[in-house]
This record gives sequence, C-alpha cells and structure tokens, in this order.
Amino acid sequence: MPIVINLDVMMAKRKMSLNELAQKVDLTLANLSIFKTGKAKAVRFSTLESICEALDCQPGDLLEFRKED
Repeated sequence: MPIVINLDVMMAKRKMSLNELAQKVDLTLANLSIFKTGKAKAVRFSTLESICEALDCQPGDLLEFRKED
C-alpha cells in the first residue's frame, strides 16, 4: 500500500498509549487500531483532526506516501 500510517511513531514520540489516545479522540480501541495498522480504507477529516490535536502534530506526520516499484 503506497500510503503508510506513522501513528505508532508519533505515539512513541509523545509517549502516549493507544488506550490513552483512544480516550482523548473518543474512538474505540478497535477503530484506532485499524487505522494504526494501516488497514483502514478511509479516515474522516474530523478524526484526523482529533488525532493531530491530541498528538500535537500535522497530518503529514501521520500519513506518508511511498511509491510502489
């Protein structure tokens, strides 16, 4: 998949657990885990905004495009 999710990297930088982030952004642990593992097919801008606010980061810190060979 050419879009890579770097949520785990940002969570580690902020020393925040998945449980803590799920509570802050008001998402279920299961849905946040799907996003974190890159299995999500879409993400709402409101969800992305909440995650960025909780982690004090930009969307580009969470999403990365990698060209497939």
